[in-house]
Amino acid sequence: MKFGIFSFVTDEGIRPDALARGVEERGFDSLFVGEHSHIPADRQSPYPAGGELPPFYYRMYDPFVALTAAASVTSTLLLGTGVALLAQRDPIQTAKEVATLDHFSGGRVLFGVGAGWNLEEMRDHGTDPETRGRLLDERLDAMKELWTAEEATFHGEFTNFDRAVAWPKPVRQPYPPIYVGGNSRFAARRAHRHGGVWMPNSVGVPEAVPPLMALRDEFAPGTPVSMFTVGSKNRALLDAYAGAGVEGITFLLGMYPEAGTLSRLDNLAKIVEEYR
Repeated sequence: MKFGIFSFVTDEGIRPDALARGVEERGFDSLFVGEHSHIPADRQSPYPAGGELPPFYYRMYDPFVALTAAASVTSTLLLGTGVALLAQRDPIQTAKEVATLDHFSGGRVLFGVGAGWNLEEMRDHGTDPETRGRLLDERLDAMKELWTAEEATFHGEFTNFDRAVAWPKPVRQPYPPIYVGGNSRFAARRAHRHGGVWMPNSVGVPEAVPPLMALRDEFAPGTPVSMFTVGSKNRALLDAYAGAGVEGITFLLGMYPEAGTLSRLDNLAKIVEEYR
């Protein structure tokens, strides 16, 4: 298996460049960072994990700027968005950002996307929550066209452009791997449709792993699975993931100052040694 780290990088925690250096030095394969453009003050959408929305959601860095800082101090670490909220983003501009980061990092981008959960945030971007799934799929298709065609043309339900010339092209051909977040059959099917990796959030107990893989087999046959936001304390769950043949595990790392973060990375590295 491949092992990565996911962290909410904010202005109150470890800098993304220091975090990336620490992750790479400890032998992890990848670093994923999250995205929220803003949090509406009158938010009504419930936090998916339950309870109050943690304060760091309000302070997250832009993922592409943070990953550029990470790329500048690393050489092998894969750099992932976990996840970019593409239904809230302009696809032409985002295609440029992804390709630029991939070019700058020498082909190390993993493009993680998700439909999102914060309905008020989407609406502020002009996105109708009812159509965000179709919108996400279409924007991915438009971005693929921009990444691969000398002159890209795209006409869809939401996105339209003629003879667009967009450079640089991604270093990774034909484009960076697409990781689709979400635990639903729609997310699994989306990963399969785009030839990518399904990246569901970690389940709570080992007994939930077989049903999750059965969902993959039904809606995304043959699609690789990489588990996201995995806790490190449940070794039986890690064993279940390994036994199920998942491609990767991305550990959830809390938001801490530099010293505390590096200490926690040391502990996670010891766990990884058992599986390598």
